[in-house]
Amino acid sequence: MAEKFIPVLRFVAVSDVHYQDRHTPQRERMAKALQIAYREAAAHPDYQSLDALCVVGDLADNGTETQFAAFRQTLEEELHPGTQAILSVASHEFGNAGVEAAYEKMRRILRQEPDVHAVINGFHFISITPSEGTSFNEGKQIWAAKQLQNAAADDPTGRRPIFFFQHPHIRDTVAGSLDWGNADLTAILMHYPQVVDFSGHSHVPVNDPRSIHQEYFTCLGTGTLYYFDLDEYDKYYGTTPPGAQNAAQMLLIEADAVGHVRVQPYNVLNDEPYPYLWKIDTFEPTQFPYTRKKRRAAAQKPAFAPQAKITYNKGTLEFDQAQSGDSDPVNDYILRVRNAKGRIVRQLSLWAAYYFAPMPPTLQLELEGLTPGAAYTVEITARGFWENVGDPPLVGRFIA
Repeated sequence: MAEKFIPVLRFVAVSDVHYQDRHTPQRERMAKALQIAYREAAAHPDYQSLDALCVVGDLADNGTETQFAAFRQTLEEELHPGTQAILSVASHEFGNAGVEAAYEKMRRILRQEPDVHAVINGFHFISITPSEGTSFNEGKQIWAAKQLQNAAADDPTGRRPIFFFQHPHIRDTVAGSLDWGNADLTAILMHYPQVVDFSGHSHVPVNDPRSIHQEYFTCLGTGTLYYFDLDEYDKYYGTTPPGAQNAAQMLLIEADAVGHVRVQPYNVLNDEPYPYLWKIDTFEPTQFPYTRKKRRAAAQKPAFAPQAKITYNKGTLEFDQAQSGDSDPVNDYILRVRNAKGRIVRQLSLWAAYYFAPMPPTLQLELEGLTPGAAYTVEITARGFWENVGDPPLVGRFIA
């Protein structure tokens, strides 16, 4: 039987938009995200409203007057009456003239306080801006604790979500949070398992399945409208993959009358949702489905199709991608090239390009430094996101 989920609240969450002084694609992407959100809302059979736009920091690239004004213009052109903008700024907006100047522009141009506690359709939205860079001083922490206390008192059952927003990830939660996270608010948020937290900063794509994390509360990464960064350092092209600028993602969030939440990661560039929906139906931490432990236990090993092949032509290696076996895509591959004596002469790792939709069916890379005319064997091992390593590897032989 199909799920009957009737929303009474709907909002969109984005981050890392990075408006610049000149006109760049981010402006069209931001406008398109809102247009899609309104269209999706209007098509719903039961609830057609888009109640809020939540931008989790780095809406401007370095916080100039021009960038703030351009973002304000997008809001004026695209936001419909009845949609509340909940905005925060962070390190990039601070970069031009400092924290206080960014706060002043926020109030004057964006017409919003740096820290906001709003109630929309009975749901609490708490958005907090860093005190410097991506950190939160004691005053900010006290403010956050008080707002959470007030929000929780409004629903003593703890069955309704409290939506919380800050630019940096909560450290050691979603993908990207080890390098791009902050722990200043962790001890405060831990007391409220009904918190659904939204963060950005890392530019990690929302279709990385680790962009939802549950332990003490729920955390969601919001992706980027600018460029991807994957926060893994073992890849042969660094942390920024080829084609990283082809990035525009958002989250569409709905809640129903009893506090259940649905989160739809969405590809703005392709104008289509990703093929999964995150469901938050409980705020009892022992029953959270999106914990690392449960997802590692359930993860299937990726595997290559029987007809998968490897080809080599004039220094370029190409191979068919593996299949994940479950709803999560393949994360990456380990390649080992052996010479005729079996010694490893090249070893590298590369992403499976899961952040593009659709994923390319094959991957290519240049293999340099091999001896012309020599025979080599290449072994390619597929890996998932949860320590699930495919076996056996895909094996091919070629002459350099």
